[in-house]
Amino acid sequence: MSYRPPEIRTVTIIRYVTPLREGGSLPAIVEADDNFLYVLKFRGAGQGVKALIAELIGGELARLLGLRVPEIVFSWVDPAFGRSEPDEEIQDLLKASAGLNLGLHYLSGAITYDPLVTPIDSRLASLIVWLDCLLMNVDRTPRNTNMLMWHKQLWLIDHGASLYFHHTWDNWEEQSRRPFRPVKDHVLLPQATELTTADAEARTILNPERIRSIVSLIPDEWLLDFETAEEQRQIYQQFLENRIATSDMFVQEAQYAREALV
Repeated sequence: MSYRPPEIRTVTIIRYVTPLREGGSLPAIVEADDNFLYVLKFRGAGQGVKALIAELIGGELARLLGLRVPEIVFSWVDPAFGRSEPDEEIQDLLKASAGLNLGLHYLSGAITYDPLVTPIDSRLASLIVWLDCLLMNVDRTPRNTNMLMWHKQLWLIDHGASLYFHHTWDNWEEQSRRPFRPVKDHVLLPQATELTTADAEARTILNPERIRSIVSLIPDEWLLDFETAEEQRQIYQQFLENRIATSDMFVQEAQYAREALV
């Protein structure tokens, strides 16, 4: 079967439901014009569109690997949206976020993953650890797992802290080939006993064509750091390809970190 690139729907936000006051980005539950609820990540918050880009790339790469991620949608916020919002902080956030934002389908009734309550099999744990090493995701720790249990299945959320090289662009090529030392704090590292197998599986799936299909999803209006949007896309593409080509380096780092734990 030939590969079909992912498609991202676009919805319009029609109602601000409630803030989720976790972290500094002030995500919120909102209702869209398709009558579904979404957790909205705002372009006007925290790290701005960089967090949205990381969320998009991280979430869709996870999906390619067969991991469960809530549906990601582009979410249009009208400039007039939120004028009636009584909370000034939220009103300012909505004003700063006019345009295209990012939403994840709200998993109603989901609970935060607790490693002491729910064991995860070694293959799944290894694949998630591998992905987070690829993305340089510093935010999957016991303190903040960024995983949910929903209908007895594990779901990954919040990849906004990934790809932190793009906040400065300093030595991005060198960074693309570095090991990921924060893996020592990964919540699933103790269970990740099949990292070598996960590496072989993921490298087969995440070929350049599929990487390119994910990077091409980034809207031009989020790509403002270089002369052209395509130039910035090419750097994301090359960064990910470099890390996959040298994945044995971060796999080895993860294995050393795991041996120090167990």
